Amino acid sequence: MRDTAPRGWKANLWRWTKRVAIFGIALVLLGAIGLFTSVYFAAQSMPSFVALKQSQNAQTILVRARDGSEIVEIGPSYGQWLDADEIPQVMKDAMVSVEDHRFYSHFGVDPAGLARAVYNATREDRQVSATSTITQQLARNVFLNSNRTFGRKMREAVLAMALEWNFTKDEILELYLNKVYFGGGAYGIDSASRTFFSHSARELSLEEAAIIAGLVKAPSRYSPTADVDAAVGRANVVIGQMVRYGGLDPAVARQVDVEAVNLREVAGQNSIRYFTDWALPQLDLLLPNGTFEPIEVWTTIDVGMQRAATTAVQSNAPEGAQGAMVSLDRDGAILALVGGTDYVTSNYNRATDALRQPGSSFKLFVYLAALEAGYTPDDQVQDVPVTINGWSPRNSGGSYAGQIDVRTAFAYSKNSVAAQLGNEVGFSNVASMARRFGITTPISTYPSMVLGSSEVRLLDMTRAYSAVSAGGQSVEPYGILRVTTAEGEELYRHQTARSYRLVPDYVAAGITDLLQTAVATGTGRAAQIGRPVAGKTGTTNSSRDGYFVGFSSGITTGVWMGRDDNARVSGLQGGTAPARAFAAFMRYAVRDRPVEEFDTDLKLPDWQLEPDDELYYGEEGEYYYYIDEQGNLVEPGRTQRAPGDGFDVEGEGEGVTRDPLDPRGMDQPTNRPRPNVQRGGQGQGKPPQAASDDFLEQATGQDLPDDRPRQRRPADDVINEQRY
Repeated sequence: MRDTAPRGWKANLWRWTKRVAIFGIALVLLGAIGLFTSVYFAAQSMPSFVALKQSQNAQTILVRARDGSEIVEIGPSYGQWLDADEIPQVMKDAMVSVEDHRFYSHFGVDPAGLARAVYNATREDRQVSATSTITQQLARNVFLNSNRTFGRKMREAVLAMALEWNFTKDEILELYLNKVYFGGGAYGIDSASRTFFSHSARELSLEEAAIIAGLVKAPSRYSPTADVDAAVGRANVVIGQMVRYGGLDPAVARQVDVEAVNLREVAGQNSIRYFTDWALPQLDLLLPNGTFEPIEVWTTIDVGMQRAATTAVQSNAPEGAQGAMVSLDRDGAILALVGGTDYVTSNYNRATDALRQPGSSFKLFVYLAALEAGYTPDDQVQDVPVTINGWSPRNSGGSYAGQIDVRTAFAYSKNSVAAQLGNEVGFSNVASMARRFGITTPISTYPSMVLGSSEVRLLDMTRAYSAVSAGGQSVEPYGILRVTTAEGEELYRHQTARSYRLVPDYVAAGITDLLQTAVATGTGRAAQIGRPVAGKTGTTNSSRDGYFVGFSSGITTGVWMGRDDNARVSGLQGGTAPARAFAAFMRYAVRDRPVEEFDTDLKLPDWQLEPDDELYYGEEGEYYYYIDEQGNLVEPGRTQRAPGDGFDVEGEGEGVTRDPLDPRGMDQPTNRPRPNVQRGGQGQGKPPQAASDDFLEQATGQDLPDDRPRQRRPADDVINEQRY
């Protein structure tokens, strides 16, 4: 009787195990049957090898400016079709080694490669990396688009197996090498060889084959006309893969000198290609169904502004340095985009791809976080030497001003103050603010991050400043307005992105106040254009990077200058060449727009009207504030203020003071709400204390002496102790 229950439990477990196993096997069989059926029908309906050779896998694209004028026509460039026996063996070996070294052993999909990618992703807690075989890439290039959806990947796998069903490995490799895109408009190895080396692919050397094979992963990044060092580095990776998988003799590999390859000099390009290189790849997402017919793309580019931006960058970039510029309209439309001083020399897009340190222009996020935490432009801060977690920031020039207001600290880019503010509000909160405003690159939370030590993209920084120009509303940059067929059928039209409030109105007004002062009297004076401008300079250590980002009349423009090798540029500062380029461009860009004054009126929220956040007037020790029974501020010896003596009786007016440190050099309304003062208060007698003796004794854990003064300390003294 004792063994009945265990035996019954084991029998039930065995029975359910068999059921689950049978159910799993049935599912696998059904899946296999379904997959086989899909591959079979795909193979039966697939075009012949001759038809695929004759098919065009790229389209002609006519790009138009925002006014409809034609700016460039981009189309495929095909060389001669090379049969399998005409393609140099080094080219085949290079491509197979670096793109799909199990090409000759799989059936279109590489189970071993996929299993390894899933295993690595699980161990490293990240997404599964790309595992497309050469056959899958061919299926995508010929039949599909580049959308990274699960459904598209499944169709790609089915079509890859159908290709393997219909064609031999040599035929698949021939199709692939004659159709794959290598950048610069070149489709196929013969076109790529002629584009980069000025000769037929039949004559490719080992070094040249390695360069071409390395382009497939990222044609723009590894293009030898964009970045020679990157192209050489990638080619050496290909050589290493050939030694490992392609049977290349290591002794031969050691003699390879990729840097000795002679590149063809490319002519006939212009700066508009920086924009099209960024915008046109987005068509894969904007046109999810894909199309191979000729299309026309209406863009946001203003031809005149693009020309002015190009001239401004070329005329102001220091000798030996590169420059980039992005200009956004108030809705995020890209009006001009320049990725370098000369597209012919280098098509690397420094406006959208380069990661460089923004210097003090990153302080935008420090002060946004501080304003959101309760600071105002008129608050007093201490510009003094400080050390935070062993880090001691130094002001430019090594001088310190002592007590100044927030506005002055920002205008003159005081590093000491930025460090203290960042430490107070929290470096993680500054990073969060940058992320909120559209910075997409990793952001450090070390103290030095407040000075712009994290690398960013110029497009992202320009977007962030554009959001400030929009009053704290989010801005989404875009470059394509609509897409049509050659016959006029509309395939896509831009829809205005939903806008989100990033910071309250008073924070946007406060930071605009600071940015305007930085240009009016601070480090950005070279960016003045005869109308209101708000902006910020940025300079990194040893003058490696110069930044200026600002806005006026609804247009936001960012400028970066520096060397690609990150070497020092003599005399480069954000307030020199970048600010001058900004001004040169913006004078043209806003010439037909009305002058717009900035809204810097601080309408503070109720939570900032607490007693500890009020201005302290008069000489030290002159006034001490108390709280009466109704919770209002009163002074010893006075029941209320007379109208017009600095406080408005109803708390609605604006006090006017003269600040000798005010960088604007004029009497300015403080725009600071004044406290409500209770009428008919306590008279001349001793004012009531803010808290009872019982409460104070309980809070402090000790008895209070009878003669302890019952008075409240000056509000600003409390604030200063908290901040410093």
